[in-house]
Amino acid sequence: MKIYKVPENLKAIIFDIDCTLYTNQKYAIEQVDCQIREYARVKGISADAARRKVADYRRQYAMAHNGSKISLGNTLLSFGVPIEKSIEWREKLLEPANFLSYDEKLVETLHQLGQYYKLICVTNNPIIPARKTLDAIGVSSFFSQIVGLDTCHKSKPAIEPFMTAVDWLGVNTENCLAIGDRYDMDVALPLELGMGGILVSGVEEVYDLPSILLNFDDEE
Repeated sequence: MKIYKVPENLKAIIFDIDCTLYTNQKYAIEQVDCQIREYARVKGISADAARRKVADYRRQYAMAHNGSKISLGNTLLSFGVPIEKSIEWREKLLEPANFLSYDEKLVETLHQLGQYYKLICVTNNPIIPARKTLDAIGVSSFFSQIVGLDTCHKSKPAIEPFMTAVDWLGVNTENCLAIGDRYDMDVALPLELGMGGILVSGVEEVYDLPSILLNFDDEE
């Protein structure tokens, strides 16, 4: 875990979902690869060729942008796949319940956090598979709202998903804390917008958030 900033008057937490609220390498790989395979099918090329194309583009993007990463949605967009088509593919292909299961410790973690802070999710997946993911791990009830790819038709790190979350939460940016597993996607822009930011490597570090944040508030 890397704590970049915790707001002095924290009122709301913006969570990423994938690889943040669960740790499952097989699903993390499959939810990307199933879309690449679909792209390959549509284009009439091999899956391996499509994987190489995506990897090459992402590598070139990072080299041209000081190591910053680009989302799969924006990568496919650069290949001529509209965001609307990405949404359609993800809704059709992603089945998180085949990989994920109820997480009692996460339920307790979010129960504790939810007593003190407003909670919302911002994800680069559409709302339907995002909600399926939250259902699979047992925490859907803690998130009445999800900002998904089909909300703004923009992938993180675009500003629109984060500002939509802030608007829905009804708080100021300086009262928000963004938490995710990818700095470039989940944390960098929120910090620029005046929010707090914490980078986690998976759900195991999310479990530690109540002790960190509630103790931080006590110290304040």
